[in-house]
Amino acid sequence: MTITLTQALVEEKYRRYHQRINEALSGCFSAESPVTLYAPARYILEGKGKRIRPFLTLLAAEAVCGSPEDALNAALAVEILHNFTLMHDDIMDEADLRHGRPTVHKHWNTNAAILSGDMMIAYAYDLALKSKTERHRELIHILNHANITICEGQALDMELEEKKNASIADYLDMIAKKTGRLISAALEAGGVAGNATQEQLQALVTFGEKIGRAFQIQDDYLDIMAGDGKSGKIPGGDVIKGKKTYLLLRSIELTSGDDHQLLVSIIDNNGIGAERVNEVREIFERCGVLDETRELIKRETEDALAAIKPLPFAEGREYLKGFAGILVKRDF
Repeated sequence: MTITLTQALVEEKYRRYHQRINEALSGCFSAESPVTLYAPARYILEGKGKRIRPFLTLLAAEAVCGSPEDALNAALAVEILHNFTLMHDDIMDEADLRHGRPTVHKHWNTNAAILSGDMMIAYAYDLALKSKTERHRELIHILNHANITICEGQALDMELEEKKNASIADYLDMIAKKTGRLISAALEAGGVAGNATQEQLQALVTFGEKIGRAFQIQDDYLDIMAGDGKSGKIPGGDVIKGKKTYLLLRSIELTSGDDHQLLVSIIDNNGIGAERVNEVREIFERCGVLDETRELIKRETEDALAAIKPLPFAEGREYLKGFAGILVKRDF
């Protein structure tokens, strides 16, 4: 069966599921005491999260069994686990704002953010155990594996900051663990909730890995290219901070002479002045890394779409494909 979906249809479904996920999340952490334990958890969930991961969980279930109904608790568990990682990341990054609001550790304090985040992990597992499936052991394993892998990714990111001779392989390993694993875990959890076969689960995991990589590399690309502010970042913020991204590491491989020396200096000096961002962008253009990056994003996306062709329910499968297309063509 072939279904043709327009971007408008995919976006409409996303809006409907986004609202449903937010309504369900609003019922979490309803206890009033201790205030400094539950209020921070409610606060971070009230932020302007895109709910990409729980949306993928629901679509994955729909693609393997035809309905997302039994996957809602698994989707909520994934989103709460994601927000726990954000809460603790903000502490480690000493971030003041998230989505335009004070971060949890700024609104309360660091100890409250740590404790509330720890509680959120247990709450996520409890939600997974309430899922309408007999495969709870698999769900908990998925969440545990994702949590451990994200921590590995965060540790690799910290090590990468100090590593002067970082390679693209180092970077790709880091993003696969820090960003990609929770995306693939969200899809895997939806598959389990929908009673997927092992072959179907592997298809969903492969899809998630490929889309996760494309998503992060696209994020790197938008940082330097989205000069109109749609990305929500300072244009070239990664370069200014000296962050080792795919574009920077690959362009160092592709350049020589003065261009090469300037790019290496970004790493050696832990960043560069904002007034030189345009100069760096021009080097990226000259050496061909921008074209190469767009081609890599396209290739990863095509591989992701190919991976889920065997999934049995056309509607869920096609919505997964449609949403993947939106993610890697976004300008936000």
